[in-house]
Amino acid sequence: MKDILHPLCLFIAGTGFLLLLRDLRTGWRNPDQRDPALIALAFTYLCSALSYVISMTPVWVRIDGVFGVTNIAVPLAQSFVVLVFGLQASVLAFWTKPPADAARRTRWLLAGSFSVIVMMAALFAMLTPVSQRPTDFTLYYAHDPAFQAYLLLYMGTYTVAEIYLARVCWKYAGEITDRWISRGLRLIAVGAVITLGYSGIRLSAILGAEIGFSVRPLEPYAWICGDVGATLTQIGYFIPIVASTFLVARRSRDERQQHQELESLWRTVSAVEPGIVLVEPTHNVSDLSFDLYRRVVEIRDAQIALRPYLDPDVRASAEMQRAAWWRPRKHRLAAVTADQIRAALLQRHHGPVEHPASYADAALNTPTTQEDLRHLVRVARYFTAPSTMPKAETASGART
Repeated sequence: MKDILHPLCLFIAGTGFLLLLRDLRTGWRNPDQRDPALIALAFTYLCSALSYVISMTPVWVRIDGVFGVTNIAVPLAQSFVVLVFGLQASVLAFWTKPPADAARRTRWLLAGSFSVIVMMAALFAMLTPVSQRPTDFTLYYAHDPAFQAYLLLYMGTYTVAEIYLARVCWKYAGEITDRWISRGLRLIAVGAVITLGYSGIRLSAILGAEIGFSVRPLEPYAWICGDVGATLTQIGYFIPIVASTFLVARRSRDERQQHQELESLWRTVSAVEPGIVLVEPTHNVSDLSFDLYRRVVEIRDAQIALRPYLDPDVRASAEMQRAAWWRPRKHRLAAVTADQIRAALLQRHHGPVEHPASYADAALNTPTTQEDLRHLVRVARYFTAPSTMPKAETASGART
């Protein structure tokens, strides 16, 4: 069972580490951009992957041969598991506490992890293993007092760490507003609870050796609980990272599309009202968010400048033409506003009207920048530039 489940767990842990490798490189080169939580999470995946690699039977046998110590793979793999516990708790600390408190807690957690590893090594050195037991090591040596102390130390640390993980993750999952982090924390908590089945069976092996019962039939279930629980935990940590990457990519795509959709409207009104241009466009991908925000502000400034040229008859006519029953109100207002802007650009050549109308979208509530942006994109979709444009009265150029 172990050699069936471990490769899957190794794939997930290895993939998580590789995805975070770029953040490790960025943090190494630019200390100002270093994210301690991501660094701790990357090493969590790395240590987890190493524990799975070492525990697989072919690697186990090879490591024993290299070091010349029978079953030395056991403390090596389990030492990486102990480090995983400390690093997982560190990630939670950086996610939920102020940086200074999180850093201080991380130092204590890692110091505790290394202390447990040293004690495990000392107890393992007291064992007298006779043969390699890559599949039933725990059951074979459960009668040995030195191993019982070793297993009590390891599984006690394991159990306390998983209970802490489940409790803290479930608690903060209900307090954190980010839904992806919240979902990840809940999945981590569920995985931590499942892994308690592994520690329960392992501790029962010691009890059984003392009072005369065997948990050998439960051995496959121990690996199932351990590997399934650990996999869910890793996926739980993985969810916020993947979601964040996806959302950033989608936002970049949406911004490029919105920027392009506003292009025709912006160029038309800025050609007639060059004074609205605050700064020249950078055409830099990294400044796309700023350019998009600037474009929204400048289009709104152009609407203000064109306000004296809004003919009431144009608005009335546009409202009749755009009054299709199937068109939502926000699209109807956007279409009428687009028609008003087009007519105002033409009217500008003839001069202001006596009683200017208001824009159709003046009554539309767009309290946030994003809502205003989405509305102007709708206006731009309905906008058609006049075939002949009046010349601007002022020279073109950015306003400083």
